[in-house]
Amino acid sequence: MGFIRVGTSAGSLADVPTPSDVTYGLMDISASDAGRTQDANSTMHKNRVGQKRKLSLSWKGLSGAETAQVMQAFNPEYVYVQYHDALTDAYEVRQFYVGDRSAALSQVIIGGCTYKTLTFNIVEV
Repeated sequence: MGFIRVGTSAGSLADVPTPSDVTYGLMDISASDAGRTQDANSTMHKNRVGQKRKLSLSWKGLSGAETAQVMQAFNPEYVYVQYHDALTDAYEVRQFYVGDRSAALSQVIIGGCTYKTLTFNIVEV
């Protein structure tokens, strides 16, 4: 099993090349009435109603074929991803959407090319 597996359903996960860097983020979702009150202390009422994961992913030195494999795996509007979750210290499968993708071309050679970096974020639905 790879470090990250991706698919269009939880039952159709496939390995992709292991990212060079993964940064885990946990975002709090606050209720619409969250904010500071106008009392003497300007008390903050966060009113957390949920949490969502965000993974910042980057790969270095991928071939053109490997870059295409990752780009195609994350191309659907929504994807299921199996990854190691920092909050639970376990592998989990969650549904994500994909942010803007960026691939920096390194060199073009006869029969292919290599990419310096491929980076994007995925955010839990």
